[in-house]
Amino acid sequence: MKRLAHRIAALCLTIAAAVPFAAHKAHAFDTSASAAWVYDVTTKTVLMSKNADIPLPPASMSKLMTLDLLFEALRDGRVTMDTTFSVSAHAQSMGGSTMFLNTMDRPTVGELIHGIIINSGNDACVVVAEGLAGSERAFAEQMTERAHQLGMKNSMFANASGWPDPGQRMSTHDLGILATRIITEFPEYYKFFGMTNFNYKDRAPANAENRNPLLDIKAADWTADGMKTGHTQEAGYGLVGSAHMGDRRIVFVLAGMDSEAARRQEAEAVANWAFRQFVMKKVVTSGTQIASAPVWLGSKSQVSMVPAEDLDLLVPATSQDTITAVANYTGPLEAPIAKGDKLGDLVITIPGIDKPKTVDLVAGEDIAEGGFMIRVKTALSRLTAKALEAANS
Repeated sequence: MKRLAHRIAALCLTIAAAVPFAAHKAHAFDTSASAAWVYDVTTKTVLMSKNADIPLPPASMSKLMTLDLLFEALRDGRVTMDTTFSVSAHAQSMGGSTMFLNTMDRPTVGELIHGIIINSGNDACVVVAEGLAGSERAFAEQMTERAHQLGMKNSMFANASGWPDPGQRMSTHDLGILATRIITEFPEYYKFFGMTNFNYKDRAPANAENRNPLLDIKAADWTADGMKTGHTQEAGYGLVGSAHMGDRRIVFVLAGMDSEAARRQEAEAVANWAFRQFVMKKVVTSGTQIASAPVWLGSKSQVSMVPAEDLDLLVPATSQDTITAVANYTGPLEAPIAKGDKLGDLVITIPGIDKPKTVDLVAGEDIAEGGFMIRVKTALSRLTAKALEAANS
């Protein structure tokens, strides 16, 4: 038995019929960001990756990790939105963007979430860290450990706020993983990222507006609703953004831009490109025969292979190349075979999309064991083959 790979010309014809244009490499987006990662959440497709696994200073974008651990605590019942935390002298002393908390305050978890997302409050992050872990140092260790558990291998944390520190690093890919997790795992809290104004006890009207420039963009066909900006002298200007158009949602991370204006312009351009250079198409339909495979000692010599499910893919909108597909299976397949048994997989490669897509191939019919005569014929065939092999050796 051996692993067989068959390039299927018939499948290319099927795809061409389902996708009424020539599929091609989408025109690459030449982003001015030093590092970038763009992801279609709906189809789990990476649309762009530029220096995406290089650990960089994340600035306030790392506040998403603080929020993730807080959302986990809410989900687990360790805190509620009405739980109050005390404010330490260390939290009150934080510079940069703050909620202007003081040691007499007892902000609720709900207020702190608003303060972190909308005000980018460094003091609010420290309050959360100390309230959940006892100290900011202990919380930063938890952030690093949890990030690695979530597959964010190029992240490490020295603090809860993103304050400049050599030990505070995240890649744009890791930030994208984290943003996607927050959107999909905590939809009840994601709504806060689209809010534009929060002023805790009228302390800081000048710092009450959400800095996310995407929230001000009024595109005709897509809507942005998150997530977080970041800026320090070392990091430059960065943004974790998310937007949706119909049923499609994208997440994108941009880092290392040189101005607020560049960040805004690039964020809008990336969203336009992601939504307008790609379209959703049904590539294969479940139950449709894709290929056939030889059967050993079966009532039939071949079994049809069909996709186990429909496969809708994000495809570049214009192209000169062809979508290719390869059916992989270990054969010949031994009878009996039941309809629906997994026989192999179909690997589809789309120009312009780095990672191939895979769908299970299953038996399209039952194949019983062959009767006595089939077994005799098979045995005679093998004996004849061996005799010819011996004669030719």
